[in-house]
Amino acid sequence: MFGHKIFGSVSDYYQYCNMKKIHFIAIGGALMHNLALAMHQQGYHITGSDDEIYDPSRSRLAAAGLLPQQMGWSPERITNELDAIILGMHARPDNPELAKAKALGLPIYSYPEYLYAQSQQKTRVVVGGSHGKTTTTAMIMHILHYHKVDFDYAVGAQLEGFDLMVRLSDAPIIVIEGDEYLSSPIDRRSKFLHYQPHIAILTGVAWDHINVFPTLENYQSQFDAFVETIDPKGTLIYYKKDAYLQALAAKTNCQTIGYTTPAATIESHQTYLQQDYNITNKVPVALQIFGNHNLQNLQAARLVCRELGLSDGEIVEAIASFGGAAKRLETLSSTAEQVIFKDFAHAPSKVKATIQAVQAQFPERKLIAALELHTFSSLNKEFLSQYQSAMDAADTAIVYYSEHTLAIKKLPAISAAEIQAAFGHKNLLVYTNPEKLATKLKELKAQKPVNVLLMSSGNWGGMVLD
Repeated sequence: MFGHKIFGSVSDYYQYCNMKKIHFIAIGGALMHNLALAMHQQGYHITGSDDEIYDPSRSRLAAAGLLPQQMGWSPERITNELDAIILGMHARPDNPELAKAKALGLPIYSYPEYLYAQSQQKTRVVVGGSHGKTTTTAMIMHILHYHKVDFDYAVGAQLEGFDLMVRLSDAPIIVIEGDEYLSSPIDRRSKFLHYQPHIAILTGVAWDHINVFPTLENYQSQFDAFVETIDPKGTLIYYKKDAYLQALAAKTNCQTIGYTTPAATIESHQTYLQQDYNITNKVPVALQIFGNHNLQNLQAARLVCRELGLSDGEIVEAIASFGGAAKRLETLSSTAEQVIFKDFAHAPSKVKATIQAVQAQFPERKLIAALELHTFSSLNKEFLSQYQSAMDAADTAIVYYSEHTLAIKKLPAISAAEIQAAFGHKNLLVYTNPEKLATKLKELKAQKPVNVLLMSSGNWGGMVLD
């Protein structure tokens, strides 16, 4: 077992673990409320605050008795009786509860700092990269869970078979989805720089989060720094057809393992893994997932599970039942003539890979691909050109964005002509009205056989597609 300590002594570490009264500032976030629920289950006394909390966070916190009685920030909640504060990204640096905690000298942790401190005695597996983090983490979790391996985890989506997105216990392993976004309002480091992994994955690097990393070089530097945090006796597993990752792997002193896309075939809309694994029975394995990115994610997960002691036979046995992560090529409806998919894709590399995956799985069927521009990066005129050719594999491409969202993010207005020029798709339709978008999608999807792919990290302005 690897080990790493940031505390002055073992007694300091166990004193930390015995902290019982924890207050969450901005408890309503997806990861924050899951961490609060996980700690509540472990017997911690949890309180929290936020200015707004929406479902599903609201309902889940209420069911556990953790929903704040009043919304808003109240310094009176912060007292010397608290053992620690966990600070979420949604809070502002001038938050009055944060100011009170600082004045009292209370320990203040960001989400990743707290995870790291709680995993001092564990083997830490961290999955990083611009795309595929959630799916790769979910695959590793599925394989370990299938074989009843005891492990903790922190993942960015709700997964089948797991009640929460976070688990903290005395398990000897923790699997963490390593986000490159900021840690907290007062900690501008990327989240994954806290974890100091023993086993690290990098799936690929493609510029994102322009609001925080204004240049590609600045964005890439986060991954340079991440590799430097890997335990010297640890392992970096990386996609070796990414030129940047190849160069990065060549500079690190830890063990490196490169991977590519495993061999697979598609027959009647079904993907079969052509096993090159070291097992006796090499019959192709029918997978529930598809697309080159998912196959690459599978290869990365396989290599991690090997490092954790599982055999190829055990890995193959487990992965056949993996159904994917929520909002990652999730099937909303399926008939003999049509499948409607929902996906979280929003960054250019994700959009391109997701469209190509559906097109390859159903080559004889037309594809309608709709994308909501919702993130700061995707709505930034300086970033829009990154989407050039991203939707080319779709027969009909649709881009929706909300003018209200642009205003909230204080970004300049974007015209339909600018969207069309940026994407360069000959059959691109642009909408800013969700009702008109819903009407058009209803018209297009009636022209069966045709598949529909809905890609967004937002909510389509409340659009209902029936």
